Amino acid sequence: MGFRDFNSRIQQERHEEAFWSIFMGFFRRWHSIIWVTFFLSFSSSVQASSIGYDPKSLNAFFVHHANRSIVKPHTGILYTVPLPANFTGMELTFVRLRSGSLRNRGANFSSFYIPPKVRAHPHVVRLALVYENLGNWSSYYYHVPNHSLVAPVVGFTVFDSPGPYVIGTQKLNFSFHEEPISIWFPRIELQGGNVTPKCVKFGSNVTFEISSMSKRNGCITRSQGHFSLVIPFPPPATPPRRPPPPPPPPQRAKKSYWKWWVLGFAGGVIGLVLIVLIVIAVSKLVKKKKLKAMETQSEKSVPLDAFWIGRSKMPSASMIRTQPALEHGYVP
Repeated sequence: MGFRDFNSRIQQERHEEAFWSIFMGFFRRWHSIIWVTFFLSFSSSVQASSIGYDPKSLNAFFVHHANRSIVKPHTGILYTVPLPANFTGMELTFVRLRSGSLRNRGANFSSFYIPPKVRAHPHVVRLALVYENLGNWSSYYYHVPNHSLVAPVVGFTVFDSPGPYVIGTQKLNFSFHEEPISIWFPRIELQGGNVTPKCVKFGSNVTFEISSMSKRNGCITRSQGHFSLVIPFPPPATPPRRPPPPPPPPQRAKKSYWKWWVLGFAGGVIGLVLIVLIVIAVSKLVKKKKLKAMETQSEKSVPLDAFWIGRSKMPSASMIRTQPALEHGYVP
């Protein structure tokens, strides 16, 4: 029994080890799958953020997407390329032409009119004209300092069109003998004001060139690229000027007023003292006159004897002049 129990325990431990090894292997595989998925999504988001709003990357995407979407196009027919949902608002079209037909007849597709007698360099049998209209995405990819776009950015590019590809990888140039290429903007958004838009051509390396409009809602060019209309930003409104604060009263005037107040107060005090002194002097003078008058009057009357009491001289009467008498001679 002991040997059997020992074998059963060993088998149970082996089963547990096998289960945990299978579980860990399964977990590791799913863990790696999750990490790979996360890394791919993160790298794609980083790549999208790095490509975002880059005109060159956008043009490369348009060419690649057109080659994948359109198969065996017919010459001379304008094709509209369906774009993904995240490019809603943009328009992508292209037409495949023979070089001789473009030279003899020109081309009038989309917003561009290419006149006859235009030659493509280097010479190819077939070429592809790719037209772009960025619509409401225009300001994200192109901008002019101190200006605002009033029309969508439209552009065209010329490529070779070899047999197996709709749009090739070689860019072509045009040479003109007479009139240039005309560009027409169907929608211009002017928010009031008598401002005439200017034509702007965007080149590579974030360069631009501003020129006057050649005709109403139109511009001209002699090279391929991207074009739009711009107006300068209105100057900032100047705030109304505040009236200047009143000038402070001069310091000298204040000092002169204080001087006058001090002088007036001192003069008043001095005048009051003089008046008091004058009143005292007048009262003393009046008293002296009264005393003198009394002395004069006393000298004119009957003189009285005088005697001294200490240092004071006092008058005295030696006798009574009038004897008292009764008013009636009989006694009741």
